[in-house]
Amino acid sequence: MRIGIVCPYSWDVPGGVQFHIRDLAEHLIALGHEVSVLAPADDETPLPPYVVSAGRAVPVPYNGSVARLNFGFLSAARVRRWLHDGTFDVIHIHEPASPSLGLLTCWAAQGPIVATFHTSNPRSRAMIAAYPILQPALEKISARIAVSEYARRTLVEHLGGDAVVIPNGVDVDFFARAEPKPEWQGETLGFVGRIDEPRKGLPVLMKALPKILAERPRTRLLVAGRGDEKEAVASLPKEMRERVEFLGMVSDEDKARFLASVDVYVAPNTGGESFGIILVEAMSAGAPVLASDLDAFTQVLDQGGAGELFTNEDADALATAAIRLLGDPERRAELRERGSKHVRRFDWSTVGADILSVYETVTQGAAAVAADERTGLRARFGLARD
Repeated sequence: MRIGIVCPYSWDVPGGVQFHIRDLAEHLIALGHEVSVLAPADDETPLPPYVVSAGRAVPVPYNGSVARLNFGFLSAARVRRWLHDGTFDVIHIHEPASPSLGLLTCWAAQGPIVATFHTSNPRSRAMIAAYPILQPALEKISARIAVSEYARRTLVEHLGGDAVVIPNGVDVDFFARAEPKPEWQGETLGFVGRIDEPRKGLPVLMKALPKILAERPRTRLLVAGRGDEKEAVASLPKEMRERVEFLGMVSDEDKARFLASVDVYVAPNTGGESFGIILVEAMSAGAPVLASDLDAFTQVLDQGGAGELFTNEDADALATAAIRLLGDPERRAELRERGSKHVRRFDWSTVGADILSVYETVTQGAAAVAADERTGLRARFGLARD
């Protein structure tokens, strides 16, 4: 099958949607399908052979964050050229309602279109206001996927229609095989995310840290991600700042080793999450997870069965839970075992098969419609069958 996938966000800026698209493309290629991904990218960005650049992206505030999107006349021309050259059997657009390549592709594409909706934003006035503009493009979509029940709810409430829920995928074995790194072990809390993006929750974790260190002074917080490190620890007493170690951006391999090394992985995110791919990666690597009780996180963690939850934005609750987990190796071992079993439902062997089933359904439907149209034309003009 020839599959075209559209990435809305800049390929050179790490993010959950980009990682999902990358892993999906590589999974499909490994199965023998021909895949091309169209994505925004700076000129100097090294790209995998299956990625086609749609040009540089610009930062746009979106869903409580800043997304790097690509939209305009030049982008539209590149979309049309990519569609022409690809002659795809199916086109898979991610976030078609954002002002990005996905919306441009919806306008320009012909044939079966599958769309995945990642955003969870129950109060999106902008999406409601833009609906009359979006409607003609969205009506061309053959099948809709939502990465969680909360992303599906956003779609239903603001854009109408419905979607099948297929979660983000993870190569579970890649993380499960990771070897711990000795220097990252020993009473360590872990955090992965953009340091200077408030909704990722690092300020909440920093606020909890003094209480944690008062009870367990040997604890270290390891932070992986880009951002202003000095600003991140500015709220901490100076004597505690040395207990925070910033690792900067890490490779996929080091992220897996990082998650396999920490005693507790903390996800203090405050909102705007429709899934929680980092939770799945952490469970895959064997890290006990402590997360804010966002709806999406609660679902990923099996209502708290595969990880512990604390009240969102409550630093004291976070600190209390972290202290308890750091002092209870048996509970951590229990969470590792439960998480390792639960996470298998997110493996690409399952998720990829579900997405392929959607592709096959829409392509078969398109073929049936085309056959019916040919039959109708023959009957209308009295033509014999081939």
